[in-house]
This record gives sequence, structure tokens and C-alpha cells, in this order.
Amino acid sequence: MRSHATGTLRSRSVSILALLAAGALVTGCSSAGTAGTSTGGDKASDPVKVGLVYSRSGLLAAYGKQYEEGFKAGLAYATHGTNKAGGHPIEVSEQDDAGDPAKAVAATKTLVGKGYKIIAGTTDSGVALQMAPLAAQNKVLYVSGPAATDAVTGVNTYTFRSGRQSYQDTLTAGSLLGDPQGKKVTVLAQNSAFGQANVAAVKAVLGTKGAKVGSVLAPPSATDLTPFARQAKAGKPDLVFVAWAGATAPALWTALDQQGVLDAGKVVTGLAGTASYPIFGSAGSKVSFLAHYFPGAGGGNPVEKAMLDGITKAGGTPDLFSPDGFTAAQMIVHAIESGSATDTSAMVKALEGRSFEGPKGKEQIRAEDHALLQPMFTAKLKGAGAAAEPRLVADVPASSVAPPVKKTVG
Repeated sequence: MRSHATGTLRSRSVSILALLAAGALVTGCSSAGTAGTSTGGDKASDPVKVGLVYSRSGLLAAYGKQYEEGFKAGLAYATHGTNKAGGHPIEVSEQDDAGDPAKAVAATKTLVGKGYKIIAGTTDSGVALQMAPLAAQNKVLYVSGPAATDAVTGVNTYTFRSGRQSYQDTLTAGSLLGDPQGKKVTVLAQNSAFGQANVAAVKAVLGTKGAKVGSVLAPPSATDLTPFARQAKAGKPDLVFVAWAGATAPALWTALDQQGVLDAGKVVTGLAGTASYPIFGSAGSKVSFLAHYFPGAGGGNPVEKAMLDGITKAGGTPDLFSPDGFTAAQMIVHAIESGSATDTSAMVKALEGRSFEGPKGKEQIRAEDHALLQPMFTAKLKGAGAAAEPRLVADVPASSVAPPVKKTVG
């Protein structure tokens, strides 16, 4: 999310409609990698092994840390501090994929070969799309994390997600437009795969609802962004949808402010983590933000409070992707308690259609394709620089940002 349609995360990690090739078979796995096969007996005292594969290092390490801290807090919450589910001790093995699909696949092969039935994590969309096929091929439960690509939803029976997806981001931005029929939307982005993907996403989501979607694309190398700000304003759009990544983001927001774009109409972008707030400078108060999450967005519901307290007491800092880890732990504990510690099919059935209270509020795992239906938020920044803080403008109900149902591929 740093400052793009999903926020401004790196395009490979969470860019809208990032359709990357998935593959890589797990080979040479023991019979422990098949559904219903015990990894040491199904007695209540037998441990359940969970592999946490995420970006502990690399470009997305900050987001991986948020996810991991949320997972630990969620595990403590869901097990009431016992670290057990259905009587089974839960053993978590953390593996660093460094944002590299090859490393993630290698780590997952090793875990599955050792009898792990549950894999979670993945900060990066490219990694998630390599991991999902492994879940189906080896019949293990896979709960994806912050990776936002829509392609994860419905990819197979064994894959779930604990965060939002790009379609939900775009519909949240659309809520700031009102009825899109006949409205003019301009996507301001860099002329790169990332920027073009965001243009395609807005056309696919808002264009099909009647909006007239155009774009202003700047060369990624451009440093003088004033001409592009002027071009966006000249089109007199009802909504400017900013999808921008990289070091020129502060210059972009300065140009938009100086050229009067922020005063001429509604400008929306994604709200990323705390570290991104200063890049907007004095322009931040004039921008509308779609938000997956920020601390306090859940209205202080008991689950959110437990997450915030758990992360803080452990010495961490709650942030953008804390709920993704927390929710993953909730899902996994429920799967073990209501399904079976060794039968993946039973765990899948236990999760499908489940409704529960998460840090963001009421959430539901859609049975048809495992989309995680959840509320989203819109926000404003108050203050500037290091003092900037998000303020909730509106809760966007889960039903208003639900992605279309996809047929699960088996």
C-alpha cells in the first residue's frame, strides 16, 4: 500500500490483479504429506505442526514483521494463552522466504516432507501464487497472509486467506465516489506493470459499474511531476485514483497540492503503514484514503483490543497487517479444534462458511471460494510529518466490498 490503489506496497507483493505464474510441485514427500495421514498419532497430546512462511527479511520485511507479531498475539488469544487447540500443543516453525517464491517453495517442501499439515504466511502475492498449488498437490491447509492478489481466492480447495484482496481495496475506493454510473475516474500512476495493473483493476471494478475510467501515466523515471498533475486536473474527473510507488511519492503529492488537484475534487489512495504517513506532507489532510486497517479502525471491539494489547505487551507495534496474522491464528486454531489435527479435509470443512469476530469486526469465510468477507475503512490523515495520524471516516460493510464469487478449482 505505500501510495497506490491497494496502498503502495511493491507491485509484486500486493498490486491489484497481479497475475503471476504459479507452479512447482512438491516431490519426494513422505506419506505424511497426504490428507488424513497422522504425523505421529491423533492423540490429544500429539503436537500440531504449523509452518509460518513469510518475509522476515527482504523488501517486505516490515510487513512480514507486522504479520508475525499479529500471528503470535492471535495464537495466544485463540488458545486462551495455552498454546493448545483441541488438547494438541501447537508447534510453530518460522521460515523466511525473503520475498522470493523459490525460497518459499523450498521451505514449504521441507515442511510438508516433515509432516506439516498447516502452512501460513506469505506477505508477497508472487509467493502466494506459488504456494497455493503446493497446498492442493499435497493436501495441506494453506492460509495466505497479506498477499492481496485476487488470484488467490478460489484457486483451490485447500487455500484460504486471512487478509483482504485487491478487489476489496478498489470497491472501498469506489465507495468514496458514490454511484459510479456516469462518473469520471482518472487513475494517476506510473507507466509500469504496477501502474497499468491498477488501471486495469479500476476499469474492471468501477468501469463495469458505469464509471468512465481514464488514466494519466508518468514515466517511472520522471522527477518533475507537475505536468502530470496538471493533466489529471485538466480532465475534470470526479475522482482521481492515485496508484504510486517509489521515492518520488513525496514530490507527487507536493505537485498535486501545488496544482490545485487536491482542492478541485476528490483524490483517493491507499493508506499504508505508519511509516508512510509523512510522505504526504501538508497535503495529507486533503487526501481521502481507502484503508485495510490501522490501529483503532475496529472501533475498539474486544478482539481488536486483545490484538493491540497482545502485540504491545510483547514489545511489538500494531500496524497495517497485524490483523492478517491475528486472523490466521484464529482460523488455524478453529480448524484444529473443529476439524482434525491430521485430516486436512476436515479442517477445510470446519473453515468453510465460518463467521467470526476478528480485529476488524465481523468476518466470514465464504464457502464457495474462501474469500474472506470483511469490513473495510475510509480515513483521513490529521497532522503532518511525524505527527500525522489516521482518523476513521467511515466503516464500509463487508457486503458492500464483497468480491464476485469465483468457482474453486479443486
